[in-house]
Amino acid sequence: MTVETRGSSRESPGSATSLRVANLQRVLAVLLDARGAAVTQAELTRTTGLAAGTVSSIVRELAAAAVVDTVAGSGRRGTTVRLARGAGLVAGVDFGHSHVMVAVGDMAGQILAEARRPIDPGHDHNEGLDRAGEMLDGLLEGLDAQHHELRNIGLGLPAPISDEVVMSSAILPGWVGVNARRAAAERFGRDVQIDNDANLGALAEHRHGAGRGHPDMVFVKVSSGVGAGLIIGNTLYRGSTGTSGEIGHLTLDDQGPLCRCGSRGCLEAYAASGTALSMMSEQMPDATIDDLVRSAHEGNVAALRVFEDAGLHLGWGLAALTNLMNPGIIVVGGDMARAGDLLLDSARIGLRRHVLAGAATTPVVAAALGDRASVIGAMLLAIEATDLVPDG
Repeated sequence: MTVETRGSSRESPGSATSLRVANLQRVLAVLLDARGAAVTQAELTRTTGLAAGTVSSIVRELAAAAVVDTVAGSGRRGTTVRLARGAGLVAGVDFGHSHVMVAVGDMAGQILAEARRPIDPGHDHNEGLDRAGEMLDGLLEGLDAQHHELRNIGLGLPAPISDEVVMSSAILPGWVGVNARRAAAERFGRDVQIDNDANLGALAEHRHGAGRGHPDMVFVKVSSGVGAGLIIGNTLYRGSTGTSGEIGHLTLDDQGPLCRCGSRGCLEAYAASGTALSMMSEQMPDATIDDLVRSAHEGNVAALRVFEDAGLHLGWGLAALTNLMNPGIIVVGGDMARAGDLLLDSARIGLRRHVLAGAATTPVVAAALGDRASVIGAMLLAIEATDLVPDG
């Protein structure tokens, strides 16, 4: 099957080909939203507003191109339709401070295989892409899938990205100044879509996680850095140059601790995982966040205080976001979110202290997708950039 990518040339608006493509896209949009569930032709007709005969013709065309599978039901309109393996595969790649995660999924967004490996925080971008490429090749081999089945790749990075170039980042210094999309496409041999990891977490939690049903939501990732992804009117908001959501560098105290960005008193300097581990370094040298969470649950007063302090400062930052955009829900993910209510109860208190009274009840909840939010979001980004309309 030959498929054109989005942005490729089509017939002029109003032509027969243009109408065909538009109708195909309406049907495909419903199937994509179904996330792998079967949809009857009657439901497709009702949801798209197309004539029953048009839907039947489109389903036949998609089935012939191996984009969908059909199962006969009661009458023609009772036939069920779902996206098929023939529609292709996508991959998501998520780089963190000291890890890389890769997932391969189908066009319905279902993860079929995934892997996670540690990586040196100071790695060069070529080294990181080679590691991810090796992991991706291994996953495809395990699925008995060919490289040509891979339609698109989404890539997430913990850094502000403008015009595909990674901006200043103390988290991944080996990527700064790199055109990440071009470098990744050359390494993987496929189209690549890139975005900030917090944006991808927001996309995933909005579609499949704790943010479902909320047209306006905030996803905050609290790990080595602190960043936010903003969903406004069911759409991911990136800002004019793609660097929105950098709440980790809100100044809470201009006489506060030095932040790695060069400023003082940033939210990140109070709430990030590195700060928490540093505060406990004498009691618990070489501890991980999971060790710290376990110790807090066991009643370690110092560990409890670390999460309480981080949560209060986080709530201050969340209040600033809430006063600005009034989201329906705030979803918190990242390493620090593993502490659950040990962190979030204090964050809710901090929010109430600094937010306008009318928004004091804004829900603050843990991410439903955990550490996988950004890699799932990367896959969704890849799916959105893939055109499933067959040539005709």
